Amino acid sequence: MKDFAGKIAVITGGGTGMGRELARQLVAEGCNVAMCDVSEAAMAETRRLCETEKLPQGLRVTTHVADVAIEDHLKRFRDEIAEQQKTDKIHLLFNNAGIGGGGSLFTNTREQWERTFNICWGGVYLGVRTFLPMLVAADEAHIVNTASVNGFWASIGMNQAHTAYSSAKFAVKGFTEALINDLRLHAPHVKCSVVMPGHIGTSIVSNSRKVQSADGSERLSDDEVALTRKRMVAAGVPDADKMSDEDIQAVFAERARSFLEDAPTTATQAAKIILDGVKAERWRILVGEDAKRLDERVRATPEQAYDRAFYESLVQEVGWRLG
Repeated sequence: MKDFAGKIAVITGGGTGMGRELARQLVAEGCNVAMCDVSEAAMAETRRLCETEKLPQGLRVTTHVADVAIEDHLKRFRDEIAEQQKTDKIHLLFNNAGIGGGGSLFTNTREQWERTFNICWGGVYLGVRTFLPMLVAADEAHIVNTASVNGFWASIGMNQAHTAYSSAKFAVKGFTEALINDLRLHAPHVKCSVVMPGHIGTSIVSNSRKVQSADGSERLSDDEVALTRKRMVAAGVPDADKMSDEDIQAVFAERARSFLEDAPTTATQAAKIILDGVKAERWRILVGEDAKRLDERVRATPEQAYDRAFYESLVQEVGWRLG
């Protein structure tokens, strides 16, 4: 697929971050876009940004509220696309939606753990299941599944567990690699790619909190404040046990801000790398120099990948401040 003009793209998690930037860049190339998200307001802003310059006649940008972990939501999303985009086929599927959280089997609840896993993995699986007939109906099509560097390295540092997200992203990576031959055998005109970003400047920290809590607030609950303080104490943060609840809230707010604003790769840059990878029919798309370096290092010394020395030298090399 050398260009996207006149095509129809489906994007999950289109309200913010990479999903928003994928929508903007696809529309700029003349591609019709249908996006879903749990936030109608966020999608409205994405659509406004897509329409900053008047859309060409006939080009469609549609928004749909859906939770990708719920199959009936995705089926409704599919049916709305068929009606509103006036189509029985799509050309591009970006399974992009994801959240963090539920990192530990010990300190997080089962509900938090499974919420993260069911969105980050289940949303990809159900997305492919739901839209595969519409992809096959097109003359050419491409599935783009967003994993992460945590799809080949299950860590964000030595002081914080990261099991739910990493497990989901490993599943996405394996599923997409297995799809390569499944598609080749049964629908050779449909291609697939697994995207593995490093640290990308998105709102995933604050968005994850909103989705996990279901209250839409950017402030931590009392239980979350206590858990954050406990993690900070375990990480050796000076006087963390003496910090007030408001101090802990400020630490969380700063982490969300820093993750968005201080990342080595912006969401705009990431979207361009992804779309260029699709045009080149690359099945494996690493996003960011940090992702490339981490991939090289894990492959070179896999047995040392979870040692403290590995992480500390990686942080020095790529400038991460995640753990």
